[in-house]
Amino acid sequence: MEIKAVLFDLDGTLIDTEKYYQIIWPKAVEHFGYKMTREQTLQLRSLGRPFAPERFKEWYGDDFNYQEVREYRKKLFEEHIKKEGISLKPGAREILSWLKESGIIISTATATDEERTERYLKNVGLFEYFDKICCATMVKEGKPKPDIYLYAAEQVGVPKENCIAVEDAPNGVRAAAGAGIKTIYIPDQNDDEEEVKGLYYKRFDSLLELKNIIEN
Repeated sequence: MEIKAVLFDLDGTLIDTEKYYQIIWPKAVEHFGYKMTREQTLQLRSLGRPFAPERFKEWYGDDFNYQEVREYRKKLFEEHIKKEGISLKPGAREILSWLKESGIIISTATATDEERTERYLKNVGLFEYFDKICCATMVKEGKPKPDIYLYAAEQVGVPKENCIAVEDAPNGVRAAAGAGIKTIYIPDQNDDEEEVKGLYYKRFDSLLELKNIIEN
């Protein structure tokens, strides 16, 4: 299998922000009088529209104002990163630099919107490595549906069989696998291997292990 493009998830895969969402979602929900468990916050990782609003309705009923709570969560998140900053996942800069030098096309395939994706990547000095920025807001349905990965493969102009996806959470793995793209699973926050067993191509502990399958 000749790899010509790598399609990266963002939060929890390249930047170490997923841990912040695990703190801030419960705070935002509590602000509006609800409670959220850790299990629930883990289910939200990479969960796109329309599935996230539907999940909240299942948990809290039809009166739950998802948009209002999400906007408040975004406000808390921005305040948090202004204070704490954004750190990289181990090996992120090294692997992107190596892929670039190796002539591999690099794209995002993230549930984060375009404005924040570009801002976060510029904030941590990774933006220059990317040939394409692809976000779930550019497609009809978010993860776990395959739309974003189908779109990203189309945007980079590489057949699916020559792409790999890199994901940290089950919803992302389901999206990439559903698109027919070989998926590298590098768990973050929680190892949900049993949930996605049989869907991913390889499970790694580090981004730097990507070299092994591309070199070989």
